[in-house]
Amino acid sequence: MGLFDQVEAAHRQAVKPLAARMRPKSLDDFAGQRHLLAPGQLLRRLLDADRIVSVVFYGPPGTGKTTLAELIAHHTRRKFVAVNAAASGVKELRELLDAARSAVEAGDRPTVLFIDELHHFNKQQQNVLLSDVENGVISLVAATTANPFFALIAPLLSRSQIFELKPLEVDDVRQVLQRALTDRTNGLGDTGVAVAALGEQRECVLVGGAAERCDGDVRRALSALEVAALSLPTGETRITLETAEAALGKKAIRYDNLGDEHYDAASAFIKSIRGSDPDAAVYWLARMLEAGEDPRFLARRLVISAAEDIGNADPHGLVIAQAAADAVEFIGLPEGRIPLAQATVYLAMAPKSNAAYLAIEAASDDVRNHRLISVPEHLRDRHYQGAKRLGHGEGYVYPHDAPEGWVDQDYLGIDREYYHPVPRGFERELAERLAAWRARRKPSGEQ
Repeated sequence: MGLFDQVEAAHRQAVKPLAARMRPKSLDDFAGQRHLLAPGQLLRRLLDADRIVSVVFYGPPGTGKTTLAELIAHHTRRKFVAVNAAASGVKELRELLDAARSAVEAGDRPTVLFIDELHHFNKQQQNVLLSDVENGVISLVAATTANPFFALIAPLLSRSQIFELKPLEVDDVRQVLQRALTDRTNGLGDTGVAVAALGEQRECVLVGGAAERCDGDVRRALSALEVAALSLPTGETRITLETAEAALGKKAIRYDNLGDEHYDAASAFIKSIRGSDPDAAVYWLARMLEAGEDPRFLARRLVISAAEDIGNADPHGLVIAQAAADAVEFIGLPEGRIPLAQATVYLAMAPKSNAAYLAIEAASDDVRNHRLISVPEHLRDRHYQGAKRLGHGEGYVYPHDAPEGWVDQDYLGIDREYYHPVPRGFERELAERLAAWRARRKPSGEQ
């Protein structure tokens, strides 16, 4: 590299954001993801053996997907080519693949082709990759924030190793921030900027605060540190409490109303109610509301949970859930979160029974997969001309005419039990009542 090239490279490096300048230069410097990169883990073994063919990194922003792709190329001593799927078409992709194929034919090593946001490629674009991936012409390293099992075509999935990158732990982010404060080449160590001495709160204001609020997104944490440093008044070199709080700003909540966060949070919400944990249930409710989830969606989930998971163990659960749904429609947000919280806590604390849910599932299975049962003659409608001539309704006994309001009468035509109440809450009383009735009822056909 000539002198002018070195100067240009230095200028390009100088204008890069702090997060870009602090990218690790080796796998050993990579923060977090020990479940992938620790000695003995599958990805590390593949890298050390130079056996990378096609990998897909799946995870939230700021977890190091792009950086890891660059480190793979460096670690395996291969050419690195990067494209963004959101801004590339089939023509550009074919040109890159042709160049990689020519390089292999000339005796070079396979190119590491990094495709960021791979889920933006349609089926045709993904199909273009298959041949060269399978033939080893390229080592495909792809990154996506979308679940690859929903976003990628099956042939590409079958040819790829899927690795999920997780949000960084607080301690990992804190170490990166502390290194950025002291790094004299790429960080802020040569600028004179330092965190003001704040007693016990020295690290918790910016370093600790950013590590907590970034939710494992180290890029967001480094950006907050850079904002704090660049926004200092002229002549000031110490980041004070006020400067740090202003730089951190309002916490941004990562949430995709159509993606994994939506379905995973909703799943955790319902499972927390089912598991009788009101604290967890309220947390997941708050997280979804703060992220902008539709409160009517949450209200619908509560109504379903009240019928499916609480059922007749506490029939009031469905009434309260429906009342919360009506209240949300009537008052909207932000106050609508209060009846939602009330219903959430009530359902979480209520006795649980899924007996009614299991009953309809079993009955539906019989309807779908077995011979349909004819309506017994005595139960058929007799309120039309000619019904009597057909014998419809004859022999029916009106239960209200009996002293107990109950008569031994066949209502199904075969012996089948779908509803099995549990001995919890109000359903305990129903279980005792039903057991007594079933003991008195003659088997079907003996009426």
